[in-house]
Amino acid sequence: MNAEVKWIEGFTFLGQSQSGHSVVMDGNGGEKAPSPMEMVLMAAGGCSSVDVVDGLKSANQKVTGCIAKLSSARRETAPKLFTHVNIHFEVSGDNLDPSIVEQVTADSLQKYCSVCLMLGEGIDMTHSWEIVA
Repeated sequence: MNAEVKWIEGFTFLGQSQSGHSVVMDGNGGEKAPSPMEMVLMAAGGCSSVDVVDGLKSANQKVTGCIAKLSSARRETAPKLFTHVNIHFEVSGDNLDPSIVEQVTADSLQKYCSVCLMLGEGIDMTHSWEIVA
């Protein structure tokens, strides 16, 4: 996998993926676009959400929605690394089995989500979940 990040102006950068997609990033605290660290959080949420939805569908669960809400803590001084990230999954569907929801959310962070597994090597990665109407 390859990518390119091109400086536009100030602290604005354009990331271009190998698959041909582009995303603007802002190194000035998210003034014009998401900051690179916000992109890391969103990447973790996106990657783990794919696992959760796929896992629920594979278990024949009638999932209709999945929202991953991420919270984090960072060091106060540079480099301002994440020290903790929690992903809270709000899952909705018809007659979802709580034990299956519990299992697929845990499996995402512990077995399948490459972004979370990479982050988990250096920080405390946790998750929580709830079934919502």
